[in-house]
Amino acid sequence: MAYPDDLLSPSEHVVIHNHPHWKMLLLPVFFLLAVVAAFAFTASLVAEQSWSTIAQIALGVVGVVLIGWLTLAPLIRWRTTHFIVTSDRVMAREGVLKRTGLDIPLSRINSVRFEHSLLDRVLGCGTLIIESASDEPLEFDDIPNVERVHSLLYREINDNPDDDYRPGNAVADGRA
Repeated sequence: MAYPDDLLSPSEHVVIHNHPHWKMLLLPVFFLLAVVAAFAFTASLVAEQSWSTIAQIALGVVGVVLIGWLTLAPLIRWRTTHFIVTSDRVMAREGVLKRTGLDIPLSRINSVRFEHSLLDRVLGCGTLIIESASDEPLEFDDIPNVERVHSLLYREINDNPDDDYRPGNAVADGRA
């Protein structure tokens, strides 16, 4: 899914657009399977009772609420979380009802680094850490292909033709 072009400046283009890594969805899928299994087991236990209809309706309501809370909400949160690198800035967007966003101009970024554990390396994700003019470094967790994102972001920062040194721009006394 491409980032909406009408939200970009005229000369800006998207370099990377990612959602968090799919490992974020492992626990919600586990909860889905556990709730369905627990519902099926409990429904089979009460099937022979005279009050089984009421119990199955109550179990269904509880199951739907648990699936919505433990599975659908994290899935929607994952789907509405975006990490975008454009030719001008780094953007992070998340949320459905309460939408939050963060923009960092590439010119304000001092350094970029990444971290990933052994499990992250196996799964192909990691944490991207961006140090800018702000007080604290910004950490973006569960970035897919974090090493590739790191190198592309570094290249975008350092391949900006406006910040390249040109000998013709030197001051008369030799200062750049």
